[in-house]
Parts: sequence; C-alpha cells; structure tokens
Amino acid sequence: MSNANPFTREIIKNALVAIGEEMFIALKRTSMSPIIYEALDYGIGLTDATGQLISQGNGIPGFIGTLDGAVRSVMEKFPLTDILPGDMFITNDPYGGGGTHLSDVSMIMPVFHKERLIAWTANKAHWTEVGGKDPGSFSSDASEIYQEGLQFPTVRIYDRGRINQAVVDIIAANVRLPDMTLGDLHACAAALRVGERRLLSIVAKYGEETTLDAIERLLEHGEAMTLAAFASLPRGVFYAEDVIDEDGLGNGPFTVKVKVEIGEGRFVADFTGSSLQAQGPINNTLCGLQSAVREVFMGVVRPGIAANAGCFRPIEVICPPGTICTAQRPAPVSAYFESMVAAADVIRRALAQVLPDRLIAGQLGSVCSMVLNGRNSITNDEYLMVQPLVGGWGAGHDKDGESGQFCVGNGETSNIPVELTERCYEVLVERYGFHHEEGGAGRHCGGRGVMLDYRILSPKAWVSTFFGRGITPPWGIDAGHEGSCNYAEVIRAQGPTERFSRANRVALEEGDVLRLVTANGGGWGPAKARSLEAIQDDIKNEYISVEQARRYYPDQMSLA
Repeated sequence: MSNANPFTREIIKNALVAIGEEMFIALKRTSMSPIIYEALDYGIGLTDATGQLISQGNGIPGFIGTLDGAVRSVMEKFPLTDILPGDMFITNDPYGGGGTHLSDVSMIMPVFHKERLIAWTANKAHWTEVGGKDPGSFSSDASEIYQEGLQFPTVRIYDRGRINQAVVDIIAANVRLPDMTLGDLHACAAALRVGERRLLSIVAKYGEETTLDAIERLLEHGEAMTLAAFASLPRGVFYAEDVIDEDGLGNGPFTVKVKVEIGEGRFVADFTGSSLQAQGPINNTLCGLQSAVREVFMGVVRPGIAANAGCFRPIEVICPPGTICTAQRPAPVSAYFESMVAAADVIRRALAQVLPDRLIAGQLGSVCSMVLNGRNSITNDEYLMVQPLVGGWGAGHDKDGESGQFCVGNGETSNIPVELTERCYEVLVERYGFHHEEGGAGRHCGGRGVMLDYRILSPKAWVSTFFGRGITPPWGIDAGHEGSCNYAEVIRAQGPTERFSRANRVALEEGDVLRLVTANGGGWGPAKARSLEAIQDDIKNEYISVEQARRYYPDQMSLA
C-alpha cells in the first residue's frame, strides 16, 4: 500500500496525462501518412493493467472508446503468462478488439516493471492503405467486409522485441502503398515505446506501488468529477431519431433511434428500434457505438478533466446486436463513421432543448470523407489522398454556428494543407472557401459549409465519396431553418456534370474539376427574429447575398 502524500499523487496523475500527449506528438512526427501527420486521424494513450483507460492523446474523439477495447482483446485472446516484455500486438477487428473499420489499426504493448505487468500503451491510427478491392481501403459499394482490406484478428506483431516478419510480408504483399503502410506501422510501434519509457521513468522516480496507487486515484477522481457534474443535468427520459439516407448500394433510408435516460449518477443511451444492419458499408459496431456515446457524454457532463475510464463508469449503452449501430460479421463497415456520427447526433438532438447551453442544432452530420487516387504523369507512381472535409455546425440558442469546422466527432483533426495537397497529388486547388448555398437561417444561423475545387492534372484519376446527409439536411431548432446537404460534383472538361453524395471509383480525366460541397448547419430560432445588424454583417462577410437576405428575412430587409 502506498503512503504517498496527495501532492505526489497529483504530480504523478498529471505526468500520466502528459504521457498520452507526448505519445500523440511522437506518432505525428514519425508517421508516413498525411491522414495521420496532418489530419491527426488517430488516438493514443495508456491503460492500466486491466485495460482501463488512464490517459489518451486524441485527434479523433470518436476513438475515445476504442483503446481500452483493443487492450481487452489481447487479454481475452492471450494468457497473461504468454505476454512478455517487448511483445506488441496488432488488431483492426471491427466486431471485437476495439475496432471500427479496417483502416483504423490498433497496436498494443504491455508495460512491465520487474516482470510485473503494470500497464499497456496503445494507439489507433488510420492507415492510408490496408488493401481491399478499392484504393484507400474504403468501398462505398462494398457488400461484405472481405472486400474492404486485410483483417488483423489481434495477432502478435513483435515477439519479445523482434518483429514478426511473416506478418510484415503479408501486409507488404497486400497493400498498394507498402512503404507508407509499413512506415505507419513502425511509427505506431515507436510511439508505444515512448509511452513505455515515460511510464517506467515515473516508476523509477516514485516507486511501483506509489505509481499504481496514483493510477487508481486518477480513475476514482474521474468518476467523482463526473458524478459531481450530474448535479447540473436535467433528470428524465428524452427521445430522438434521425435517418441515414442510403447505404451506398441504393438501400435506405435507415433510422437511428435513441432513448436517453438521465438519472441519479446514470446516463443510459438505448438505441433499440434502430434499423437492422445495412447491406452497404455504413454499418457501425458496438465499439464504435460506445465511443459515440462517450464522446457526447463528455461534452454534456463536462467534468473538467481529461477523459479516463473512471469518467465513463456512469454510462450504459443498450442496443441489440445486428442493427445499423451494432452490425455483425461479415457486414461491411468501411463507412462506419456515418452511423457513428448519426448515433452521436441523435443523442444531441434528444438533449439540445433541455441543455441549450451545451448543445447545438444539427451540424453537417458527416465526416464527408473522400478518396482520390491516380498515377503521377511523370513518375507513374500511384498517389492516394484520403481526406475528411469541414462544414457548418449548428447554431446555438445564443450564437451562430461555427463555419468550416470538422464534424463534431472528428474533433481536433486538421485540413491537409493546400500546399501539401498540390505537392503530393496531381491536382490544382482552384477554390477553397465558404459557399453561398441556402440553408440554416434563423435567429441564430447555422455555420457555413465549404466548396473545394480540385482540377485534375493527371491523365486518369478516380474519386470515391462517403458523404452523409446528401438528401436529409441538418435539423433546425425552435423554428430555425434546416441546413443544406453535402454533395460532390464532377465538372467535366468533356461531357456533362455529374452530381452524387456517395459513390465509388468515379472516373476523372485531366482537366476535370472535382467539386466538394459540405452542408450548412441548422438554425436556432425563427428567422424573423434575427437582428438587422446581424443580417447586414452576413451580407458584408459574403455569407449570404442581398437577394438571399431578402428571401430569408423579408421583414427586416424592408426596414434596411
């Protein structure tokens, strides 16, 4: 039993949080993929010896429930006596092992001190290529998971510090960009070792028992802070539902329903009644659903500390297996994020009017991910761009929505800069700015979506898009207008313009323009209540035209 004073415990607790942040930076600096080192599509951190999350450096809040699941998958598959110092494991199993889709690969490493397992380091990162029938390992028309890439069913990738070359060879033979994929593998491994070294340095300074005691106190503190925050939450049962327009194979719409019950120290999200799993790849799995609930829960509760397993103890997630939120093998899942975002959004919709200081009207409601691939006209090397897009957030009860932001579930991700895009891929970025599409008017307006134009410079290229809300726009609140929809267009140098939201391997030729348009968020409150000053600012900032202002706000404009 540790006799450490509370000041020492607090120092260790903050050092543990800092380890997650340092691991995050280490992976960013060593990765080979822009989707990791620029877009920050990964999560990384520590768990205790039993798999409880201690700290996590996050680019994607949607990964907040996945690292502990990945660790548990190792513990369930391998006897503890068979796990040794220097071992490392790899998994991307969507139906277990903390998985989401096959591109999100987790690596897990045990941390030993004097032959005692004291913790785990773990990460989950979006690898640009893991094979499958389509470049980028996304397939908007996949009908089973076997089409979507390599599956790693929680296997040992390092054995006592020595890499499993057989697995490496299998990966290299099955992906289109082996140097990039294997580079990401080594970067993930290196970041785990950073976490191991930093944790062992804490143990060396303060002792094993004191460190482990501080870990337990950190988890208890997370639970206590969360339960204290329940005092500010409304009690009751709240309902909402929404739709996912289609699944990539022409089926739909699909319904996502939730019943949220907030009681004394309990937060229950029940998705019973949601549609059965889809034939196309928009299916989420239980791990992703749990992450969606955790993401919203932390935003609602606001415990004021970094997320750890203790914060999540009041949560209960209910959903029968085999739904669009809890798909079973071999359902395709490469666009799982559409159902994951929908699950998070319906919780927000259920609670927004009773928590107006914390939640907003409907946001762009999709990751709006796209994959562009082709061959360099000079080197003939294949290029492959995977990028999520920004759009409009919903208005709040006392503010306009934010413009040009990533979907809420994408959190602290970033754009791939225009300069890097034009250097790495044979495209010219001709336009990137807010569009003037209608949608989102209200007392407070939804944020603006963007329009991004790529002119294709290589002789041949292909684009796949994974845009949700192509038909059903984000919702408004309290008579606020709905937002707009997400879509893509190919403006052909030779031929008619083609428009779509979810499509696979659309052929592009040199001179074509690929236009990507994201949604405006929903408005809050009636448009007739918007102030003339705010309307004039919208016109001045070119968010809307004078003609649009006259349509949205005829009463106010008649006084201008």
